[in-house]
Amino acid sequence: MVGRQCPTQNGHSASVLLPRRTEVQTLCKTGVCPLGIDRKMKGALPLVLVLALMACGQKVPEFSASSVDFSVSENSLHPVAVAPALVGTYSGRAKSGGGYFYDDVLKYRVWLHPENGAEPLAGNSDYFAAFAQYEPALEFARTTAGAEQPIVLVRQVESVNEPSPGVLEWVKEERITEWQVAWLEGSRREPDSISNFLSDKHPSKQ
Repeated sequence: MVGRQCPTQNGHSASVLLPRRTEVQTLCKTGVCPLGIDRKMKGALPLVLVLALMACGQKVPEFSASSVDFSVSENSLHPVAVAPALVGTYSGRAKSGGGYFYDDVLKYRVWLHPENGAEPLAGNSDYFAAFAQYEPALEFARTTAGAEQPIVLVRQVESVNEPSPGVLEWVKEERITEWQVAWLEGSRREPDSISNFLSDKHPSKQ
């Protein structure tokens, strides 16, 4: 265990014991985690330790998650994360847009900007809140100062690249990118999605 001094509401400090990462990993192998984490969520351990330190007022690294909501419900306007337990583990740095099709929704996230009124948890840099489902992300964006509208992080196993207008390439390697949420509608890749798409765009080349 490691000790940290955390400020209390009366201005004094209190000593808080946080488990070392190796201690958490050892305990979680037995299924009993000191932070109440299920074994299935062991991939999120680095994030959990970050959030534990945040409880003491420690700022988050730039372009990182300040909070994570793993919850999902049966009814949602858009697909929920394919692996909710991993929602907090994906990097804040990703490609932006493109590809035409997606294979998996990884998470929804809401970027927060201190220059627009968000708490400066990462100094003057941007950071985000991560969600497994769209609706909680939308509500958070509506009620939080300095927040953008939710975007979605998707995984593309196969996609379409357009290096220049009208030039389309079938890409067969994994890509992770941020999309606007509205792009999800009708864009889930099926086995014949890309071949049909290219055939419609360039019928003479098929």
